[in-house]
Amino acid sequence: MPQTQRNRELGLLLFAFVINAGAVALVQLGATGHIDWTFLYYCGALTVLVLGLHVVLRYRAPQADPFVVPIATVLSGLGLAMIYRIDIEDGDAGWAAYSTRQLAWLAISIAAAVAIVIALRNYRVLLRYTYVFGFVGIALLLLPFVPGLGTDQNADVWISIGGFFSFQPGELAKICLAIFFAGYLVRTREALTSVGTRFLGMTWPRPRELGPLLLLWAGALAIIVLQRDLGTGMLIFGMFVAMLYVATGKTSWVVIGLTLAAIGVAAATAVLPYVQARFTNWLHPFDPDTVDGSSFQLVSGIFGLAHGGLIGTGLGQGRPGLTPLSQSDYIFPSLGEELGLVGVFAILCLYMVFTSRGIRVGLAGQDDFGKLLATGLSFTIALQVFIMVGGVTRIIPLTGLTTPFLAAGGSSLIANWIIVALLLRISDAVRSRPRVVIG
Repeated sequence: MPQTQRNRELGLLLFAFVINAGAVALVQLGATGHIDWTFLYYCGALTVLVLGLHVVLRYRAPQADPFVVPIATVLSGLGLAMIYRIDIEDGDAGWAAYSTRQLAWLAISIAAAVAIVIALRNYRVLLRYTYVFGFVGIALLLLPFVPGLGTDQNADVWISIGGFFSFQPGELAKICLAIFFAGYLVRTREALTSVGTRFLGMTWPRPRELGPLLLLWAGALAIIVLQRDLGTGMLIFGMFVAMLYVATGKTSWVVIGLTLAAIGVAAATAVLPYVQARFTNWLHPFDPDTVDGSSFQLVSGIFGLAHGGLIGTGLGQGRPGLTPLSQSDYIFPSLGEELGLVGVFAILCLYMVFTSRGIRVGLAGQDDFGKLLATGLSFTIALQVFIMVGGVTRIIPLTGLTTPFLAAGGSSLIANWIIVALLLRISDAVRSRPRVVIG
């Protein structure tokens, strides 16, 4: 039988490969005036890995969504091109260059996605280990506090293994917790959807049903307080509220969740100095007392976006390296400076399509576990993009999350490609399941 979905995916992948190769070539021409074929060969090796994933899908998941892998590929390629461009500006080469390590992490990430597609024949198996994933997720969040593993960073979210490389376990924790939330809500859905009090046009849950939400809210606050990580706490709590809404269909849960989030942020701002500093930088970034200090990064990123204007300076023609952490936390302003408003809108559209395809997979599913898991994972990507893009553009206070697929960092890349693999498995199962026809 013709594999329509895979043929469509192959066509999109070829287009993505052209975009990625063109981006790297334009970076080289713009920054150095000549093309370095060695780096393009390395990028070609990643092309082979993605094609390998495509071949595996043809045999193991022929009905999987055809848009997920091409979008992840082009986003990863654009991020790699910008990281490489910043390395050229900083004069970094070899293993000291972020782009070299990003290439290695991309290879590991795509290989992990291939392994999951091959090994995970039926995603419903994950439901059996609901509480195991919950325990693993919590353990991953606590790893930075283990003596000898934690690193001396601004936030206690990194671990160092043998002093060789650093890893952020919270990126994998969000996937484990998404699986736990999906399994837990499947088991408790009837209790959470029970009849409550009708008020303001909404059905409000009974007080005894608020326990799970309050417990997770307290856990998010603990992450903010103990790990000094505002972004991860917001991300995990937001993911649970979204999945809770999908499971119950009650708008009141969203209202309660937003209210609790506002209370938590207000309390953290009043008590924690580092949260106060983030809000101060957000409200008064151009204050003479902070513009050369704590708010310099934010202001520099804003000026970089302004320098890019509508169509950008062109790849290799801007000065993104002037902004601290321009290859990781501030990769979006770096792209905005050289691709302009048109370019960043195109990137945001790619994220929008990626999220919509994942949510569509969830809505089309016939089992509650797959529906909740696909929706939760997709919403996590969307929320993470909103938090990061909103932070660097001064819509909301800046947090310490990474922009999915684009930013430099191995832990984020691996987690995002694992999400890709899970969405592929769920979409294949949804499309392959026979439909019941009533005549």
